[in-house]
Amino acid sequence: MSLQACADIVSKGDPDRFRAAMAAPVEARRILFPLYAFNVEVARAPWVASEPMIGEMRLQWWRDALEEISGGVPVRKHEVTTPLSEVLDPAASELLDAGVAARRWDLYRDPFEDEAHFANYLAATGGNLMWVAARALGAPEDMAQTVTQYGATAALARFFLAVPELEARGRIPLIDGTPEGVAAKAQAALDDLPDLRAVAKDVRPALLEGWQTRKLLERAAKNPGRVADGTLGLGAFQRAWGLFRASL
Repeated sequence: MSLQACADIVSKGDPDRFRAAMAAPVEARRILFPLYAFNVEVARAPWVASEPMIGEMRLQWWRDALEEISGGVPVRKHEVTTPLSEVLDPAASELLDAGVAARRWDLYRDPFEDEAHFANYLAATGGNLMWVAARALGAPEDMAQTVTQYGATAALARFFLAVPELEARGRIPLIDGTPEGVAAKAQAALDDLPDLRAVAKDVRPALLEGWQTRKLLERAAKNPGRVADGTLGLGAFQRAWGLFRASL
């Protein structure tokens, strides 16, 4: 029942990751759904809060839950925490905690300090999440940099999709939001996409969530105006076909 609750949370809050998880083998879903449900809860915490202090409290609640999991003590009651505790070890808990801490940027209107701050945000959120999933599926430690980099790049592509909404909320999401800056950022990410061919078959379900990454970045590099006007996203057929190919 807890796993089904996690699946329901992901289905409603993160449909793309839900599709990716459903394309994975059943045994992998037992790892992916708790992680993705946790990510939904943390990612939306700052945005449903009426003021930053409330958001800080929501994020701290999840940091405390991760500390309980890491310490091996009974974890607080929540439909996500119990199945999550069955997936994480102390090292994974620390990685996810870094992602929760990075989400504090979402609480305030301050822009990113510089490119390094933005890169850290993407790596701590999307990068760590993908690596924790891959590690739980058996990825060796020497794959950490490759998988984390791919997760951060996938997070950049999703961040581009969110730019119009962030700007509508009065945020300054990008260090250089000019068309030239967006195109350069997307092209640099494409040029640095890691080689994933060495990733073992059992670990690949953790990478499926990034199935749109290359296509979104190519569109942003070619026509950066799509990021600002909200037309960067792929159509239903393109998403379905891309996920089918990635799952193979």
